Amino acid sequence: LLTNGRRKVDYVLVFYQRKQISVRGSDRLHRLSAPPHPPHRLSVISNGTGQRSAGDGEVCVDLAVEVELEADPAEGEMVLIREEFEARLLEAGLEMERDTEVRDQPFCVCVCVCVCALWLLVWYLFFVLYRFNITSKDTFFDNATRSRILLHDEWARYGAFYKYQPVDLIRKYFGEKIGLYFAWLGVYTQLLIPASMVGIIVFCYGCYTVDMDVPSLEMCDKQQNFTMCPLCDGVCDYWHLSTACGTARASHLFDNPATVFFAIFMSLWVATFLEHWKRRQISLNHSWDLTGLEEEETGVEKLTWRDRLPGYLINISSILFMFGLTFSAVFGVIVYRIVVSALMAMSPDPETKSNVRVTVTATAVIINLVVILILDEIYGAVAVWLTELEIPRTESNFEQHLILKAFLLKFMNAYAPIFYVAFFKGRFAGRPGDYVYVFNDYRMEECAPGGCLIELCIQLSIIMVGKQLIQNNVFEIGIPKLKKLIRAWKGKGISLEEREEQRARPPQQWNLDYTLVPFEGLTPEYMEMIIQFGFVSLFVASFPLAPLFALLNNVIEIRLDAKKFVTELRRPDAVQAKDIGIWYNILSGMGKFSVIINAFVISFTSDFIPRLVYQYMYSQTGTMHGFIDHTLSHFNVSNFRPGNAPTSSYLPETTVCRYKDYREPPWSAEAYQFSKTYWAVLAARLAFVILFQNLVMFLSLLVAWVIPDVPKNISEQLKREKTLLVDVFLREEKEKFHLLQSLFSSKDQPSQGHPDTAHFRTLPLGLSQGLGQPPGGEGGESRVRCRAASFSQFTRQMSMSPSNDAARHTAV
Repeated sequence: LLTNGRRKVDYVLVFYQRKQISVRGSDRLHRLSAPPHPPHRLSVISNGTGQRSAGDGEVCVDLAVEVELEADPAEGEMVLIREEFEARLLEAGLEMERDTEVRDQPFCVCVCVCVCALWLLVWYLFFVLYRFNITSKDTFFDNATRSRILLHDEWARYGAFYKYQPVDLIRKYFGEKIGLYFAWLGVYTQLLIPASMVGIIVFCYGCYTVDMDVPSLEMCDKQQNFTMCPLCDGVCDYWHLSTACGTARASHLFDNPATVFFAIFMSLWVATFLEHWKRRQISLNHSWDLTGLEEEETGVEKLTWRDRLPGYLINISSILFMFGLTFSAVFGVIVYRIVVSALMAMSPDPETKSNVRVTVTATAVIINLVVILILDEIYGAVAVWLTELEIPRTESNFEQHLILKAFLLKFMNAYAPIFYVAFFKGRFAGRPGDYVYVFNDYRMEECAPGGCLIELCIQLSIIMVGKQLIQNNVFEIGIPKLKKLIRAWKGKGISLEEREEQRARPPQQWNLDYTLVPFEGLTPEYMEMIIQFGFVSLFVASFPLAPLFALLNNVIEIRLDAKKFVTELRRPDAVQAKDIGIWYNILSGMGKFSVIINAFVISFTSDFIPRLVYQYMYSQTGTMHGFIDHTLSHFNVSNFRPGNAPTSSYLPETTVCRYKDYREPPWSAEAYQFSKTYWAVLAARLAFVILFQNLVMFLSLLVAWVIPDVPKNISEQLKREKTLLVDVFLREEKEKFHLLQSLFSSKDQPSQGHPDTAHFRTLPLGLSQGLGQPPGGEGGESRVRCRAASFSQFTRQMSMSPSNDAARHTAV
């Protein structure tokens, strides 16, 4: 029983015996329903994980045994054996509950129960034998096979998506390391539910307020008649801003005041998730008895820095080369966008010209996705090769180095295109009359009229969803099955005699398991979730629906991984582990990095800060009316360089066109230079980054401080265990002291000085040293007497206040 009156139940052992003694007469059978000894139900309850109140009804499993005896003389001996068994259970500290109720079950009910049980048994055996190809009777009753079947039925099914994972059973079958992975994945998926709900609310807020957004209404108003500068040189014409109405309205769905709140919420969500996982991890360590676990590994012979220097040089140069390869791929996609935009703009088809931006953006994102998937596989193999060159001393060091290299390469590969759109696209394009060119022919691309945030949202959503669908699901399902087919195809090349021998001898379960895919570690599984965690946390300000898509993916991912571990992979060796290792440090670092990234996305990528600056510094009415005109600069078309102006225009009377920037007008003394508004907006953006970062960091630290790392029930249990340990220590020391007193007083003729000194000299050398006396000398004798007196006084004080736990700890 716990201190709160509740009982922790781990196992319930039930002994239910119903005896029927028959006395056969000459012609009929007399059945006595009341046995001489009342039937018992024995429930043995040990400490564990389940909980129930003391007043709850008994939860047990009845194992009924009906025996028909004729005055069996061994019956009394069986009763004595059972009573002896119960007495030993009581001595072991277990609890017993008895139920002497005699149940009268009608004959028809018993028949129905037996028939139903037989039918269920036949169906279950057929299902198991068919599904798992179990033909050996010994294999069927193997504990590992039963656990595997139970995991398959209760965990590795898509129909069980709404159930909690059997983490304890996973740990018992696969080991603590894999059990911690699925426990972490379950906590992460569970906490994605509130994040998804808040993201849906933010998105719905954008949908609800899109018709009330003044800047979007101004962009869609054809009466405003903003004539914009050409999007390319020569072949592109002037265009009206109202044609970008759809882009502006779509941008408001993600670029609205609620986005700032959601970015702050997600930063606090990351801190809450990390603290919640620490609590869960400590609870699992306590329940799995991993508190005092220390890793012991035998490493290779220690190498000098000269031995490792070539490997380190190859590592650094290879990683830099991979970074350059990633940047080259991103730059290649940028060139593709620029060239295709120019070619489509020169098309005589007006429909093709009108869909230039949508077509280029969609195809470029798909190319980025394909490149990311290909480079991911290459970088995974390269990370393994580079780690082997370092020759790490231990297996844990090898795993840590491999994780760091794979994470750096795959992080850069997955997020490089998103970083470009968020922070670089349109920043270095120049202005009309002074554009920046690539290869001296193609202009650097600019953001859409509604801003780069909508393009960032498209880029993030397609890469995130496509990566999860293709890499995390299709690859995980398709590649193992493909490898299995290849091995089966190779197996067909055996000789005819071997094939006949295999048919004559049915394969054992371990032979079937050997044909499964070898287990290659948890690094790919963790890496998928860590990259997804980055999509959810780093750029969540641009895509509030990212937690929702991550939640939907993880609900499938848990069951997919479960099915893969149970049916597709060989059973890995069980490895003990106290935590998830370096992955927690990576999560913590990404959580802190996400605060900075979201601050810059809100400040520099979205129009949140320019809108605030206009409303509170430049607006005459304190509203957003006139914001679009305020953000557009003027350009005199006569200042175009030769060949840059439109060769043919539908608006030949245009003398001034507009472009999005904060620059001085052509009639100013400092024409086309950055205006004071530009510097005011820049200062506000930098101030917002500093304010946002410090505020969110402070709130994250506050959340981490408020939420204790150790759950209350675990801390109380640890205190009780320490108290019991102190009691045991005191009891042992007290017994030693009584032994010492009995040895001192056993002699009738003490020597001179202290009455017990002579006897102490007669003790064996080992015992006297064990009690604290050095071999010989009066100083040793006096120290023993002082220690005995002080310990006697100490135990006397402790016996006077047995409930003072703090005093016990201090004294010890």
